[in-house]
Amino acid sequence: MWRVLRSSVTLPPVPPIGEVLRRYPDAGEPLACEPLNKGLLNHGYRVSTTRGSYFLKHHLDKHHLDDSSGDHATIVRQHRATQQLHSLGVPVAPPLVDTEGDTVSVIGGQRYALHRWVDGLHRDGTQLTTAQSRRLGTLLGTVHTGLAQVMEADQPSPVRGRSPDPAETFALIDDLLKAARRTGPRDAFDELAVHRLVERRALLERHAHRRPPTPGVSARGWVHGDFHPLNLLYRDADPVAIVDWDRLGVQPRAEEAVRAAAIFFVRPDGRLALEKVRAYARAYRRSAGAGAAELAAAVHRVWWERLNDFWILRWRYRLHDRRADPQFPAVSALAVWWTREYEAVGEAFTE
Repeated sequence: MWRVLRSSVTLPPVPPIGEVLRRYPDAGEPLACEPLNKGLLNHGYRVSTTRGSYFLKHHLDKHHLDDSSGDHATIVRQHRATQQLHSLGVPVAPPLVDTEGDTVSVIGGQRYALHRWVDGLHRDGTQLTTAQSRRLGTLLGTVHTGLAQVMEADQPSPVRGRSPDPAETFALIDDLLKAARRTGPRDAFDELAVHRLVERRALLERHAHRRPPTPGVSARGWVHGDFHPLNLLYRDADPVAIVDWDRLGVQPRAEEAVRAAAIFFVRPDGRLALEKVRAYARAYRRSAGAGAAELAAAVHRVWWERLNDFWILRWRYRLHDRRADPQFPAVSALAVWWTREYEAVGEAFTE
């Protein structure tokens, strides 16, 4: 009899693990299924069997979030990309192929994929040395060049991105302020939210003229789409698996490099560890063949994006989802610090 490991925390529903594993006879019989609580958009489970350990991913339909990453064809494309990257030596964990030659099991209208379990730990920028930061930049550059190679025959027409409109952001700020102020009883998070919203509105009023233009298509390419510490596993000092390819898509590649650095290397007080950013960015430019001008434009666009972004507050006050709340202090402080240290940040990415 196999076991479902539970805790007092609200967890996703029990998957049909027996039916899934019947499609992978070499995986063995199920012994235990443990829900994982790291993912924000999909459900994940560690499955123990008579043959070893596996990661089972439940790909959720996210159309209510204007997100097509749960679409069947999109999942298959993600799987094909990781299989091909694996053949190039990129550290990924591609899905297993079932007896029908498929990588997606559709059961009861739900989509599941089985992967081999990869032992490893997540590391943020505070846990990386300068040399490891340099290796991280090289790895992301390798991902981008590898994707350019394996996705060459799969090129959808890219959609030009539109930089956030400050007029729309001002309306959002007013809406979020009302929500934060009417929350009762208000806690320390609500107070910080109100402070940051008022502060950000003043910054936007001062810098509205710096809104970047629509980017050109030439700097676009296939990117992972969500490259951050929770999607990279380390074993000792070595990256062993890049996971969660749900956001695979065509975007300005250098913007992914800047976004990743802003997540890996942000400190709790909102500052970036610029010495590590510098090592990371130099390695990325060499590995991806990206020029300083490309990175400079990306820095400006991501800075503007951060100045206008309130996704954590939208999750809390509109969706009543507080899972991202712990990220808010550092993320909200970063936008302020980055505005003040704009030149220094740009130099770290381009010199």
